[in-house]
Amino acid sequence: MWLFAAALWYGILAMRAPGRWAITGFELAVFALAAALVVRRRFAIRFHPVSLALAAGAVWALLQAALGVSVDPQRSLEASLQWTLNCAAFSLALALTADRVLRRQFLTAQVLFALLTGVACVIALFATGRLGPFVYYNQFAAFLEPALALAIAASIWDRRRPLLWILVAAALLACVVAGGSRAGSILCLALLILLPLIAFARGSMRAGTLARVAILGLASATVLVAVVGWEKIWQRLQEPHPYAVRANLVRSSLAMVRDRPLIGFGLGAWSSAYPAYARYDDGTFVNQAHNDWVQWAAEGGVPFFLLMLFVAAALARPAWRSLWGLGLMAVFLHALVDYPFEQRPALAAYFFALAGALAAEGNSAISSPGGNSPAGSSRASLPSRSSPRSD
Repeated sequence: MWLFAAALWYGILAMRAPGRWAITGFELAVFALAAALVVRRRFAIRFHPVSLALAAGAVWALLQAALGVSVDPQRSLEASLQWTLNCAAFSLALALTADRVLRRQFLTAQVLFALLTGVACVIALFATGRLGPFVYYNQFAAFLEPALALAIAASIWDRRRPLLWILVAAALLACVVAGGSRAGSILCLALLILLPLIAFARGSMRAGTLARVAILGLASATVLVAVVGWEKIWQRLQEPHPYAVRANLVRSSLAMVRDRPLIGFGLGAWSSAYPAYARYDDGTFVNQAHNDWVQWAAEGGVPFFLLMLFVAAALARPAWRSLWGLGLMAVFLHALVDYPFEQRPALAAYFFALAGALAAEGNSAISSPGGNSPAGSSRASLPSRSSPRSD
């Protein structure tokens, strides 16, 4: 499990490395670990509906390239490799985090890694004007969204240090604000406010604890945001018609969907097909639709869009039950106005690895609704109503 975690962290930290060697090393590490797991378990692998959907995405991209459907076959072949990587990352996490204790250790490690990376990126932003390994501030924000939700969930399952985890969540919010992502700041603030309220409504948190969490969380977030600076995000919020460009890109993408609703233009090939549908030309290269959902529909057709909708829907129930999984759902929401799943293979694989851990939690709930099995249940991440409440 820790080799897999280390591979994920390497992939994130090496995203900005020049050349193909960095992502190739990450892909080889994940595929090698997946092969070793298959051999170790003597090919006795259980398939999850999400892993099958991701594998279907890889096959679809390959068929688009092979049958001449894609307007850029090379990019579709690369997309096929990307979706294979996503499937491998999901399947590895699903298998390696089946045990509740190991799963908590894995997830706790992800929170700490995200915190250290976020703080380092903010320092790098002040020193160099760059967000460390992140080229784009919205991808930086999306990376921190699941970690913030995990920190809030940890404040409930770790009864010895609940307020410490709330401070971690506040620090993650401050990092997102410092990065300048509007959508990310709104989503993270919503998570910071709503998740404790949901936990209280479920009976997992006392009123006194909720009050302390709310006061400490909002107060510390305010102080930390003041320290890192709120001027950048405030200026961006004041921009007139901030999503006007994105709206034009979405309209162009929808026109692409209308022309090829069933076969698409080829996964990974949006930027090659877009110029023929562009509504304006300012001389710049447009690399993504800034909306993963509509880009999936344009590249893979409506069938691929429905496939991704199925993936999100399959994860929605365990996300709600686990509480921390709502941070991953926030990434899918963020994908409505940006591209957290595109451009950076290591980042997409990281999200699907977290999805694998979430699916493992959902499997535990199905196998043991009462939470008495060794693997625990999805409610094991949060005290049940019959359990003693956190103080």
